[in-house]
Amino acid sequence: MEIPELERIARQIRRRDLQAVYEAGAGHIGGEMSVIDLLAALYFRVLRVWPDEPRNPDRDRFVLSKGHTACALYVVLAMRGFLPEEEISTFLKPHSRLNGHPNCNKVPGVETNTGPLGHGLPVAVGMAKAAKLSGAHYHTYVITGDGEMQEGSNWEAIMAAAQFGLDNLTLIVDHNRFQQGASLAETNDIAPLRPKVEAFGWEVTEINGNAMDEVVAALEHRNGKRPHCIVAHTNKGHGISFMQNTVDWHHKVPNKEQYAIALAELSEAL
Repeated sequence: MEIPELERIARQIRRRDLQAVYEAGAGHIGGEMSVIDLLAALYFRVLRVWPDEPRNPDRDRFVLSKGHTACALYVVLAMRGFLPEEEISTFLKPHSRLNGHPNCNKVPGVETNTGPLGHGLPVAVGMAKAAKLSGAHYHTYVITGDGEMQEGSNWEAIMAAAQFGLDNLTLIVDHNRFQQGASLAETNDIAPLRPKVEAFGWEVTEINGNAMDEVVAALEHRNGKRPHCIVAHTNKGHGISFMQNTVDWHHKVPNKEQYAIALAELSEAL
């Protein structure tokens, strides 16, 4: 799929995500908006996955470590054919399988349960190591939040991945500069990420994570020697003017007037 079509799909995902969060009365819309371009590029261009065979052993693995942005993943999975699109309307409702964090025992296409921050990358390292041990050819991708990179478990995993020579592993950091309650600069600032990860023996690429051409080029890059980290500089709330680049929309739901404005802005972009 070419870049303009991927950009169009990303805009559609944003619009449906906004609707789902508004209808549910809960969600993590700021971080969902920042990560959607990454998800669109992965699922509609890069990942080798088959919706009718979600457990095909040859599939690429994807772990959404920042599991609180599950709604965006559900919308992508539905558009890709893993779920009925009408099921998105059940997000967070009683007895729905579309919970606030992804559950691999309920939702086809979800590789592992995530939510506790700092756990997804270690799991992804295990998946990539398993492929090496078994001679499998799948690639493992994992998206973490930048606030999540404050967790020590991630740095243990980064060290291990380099030691194991996991060139079949790609880490994407959604670097939107905000976490719950504050900016990273005001809490435990992990920036700059690039020299830190490079010091552990990884190859690192820095991109604008909301520019689809840069996202695709970085995801399709293969060095054949080392694990690859993509530091994706994104905007929290990207695509909705009053949500962008502020901590306020980490876990906030728009009211009726705000919803109408946001929906209009996203509709204009289609």
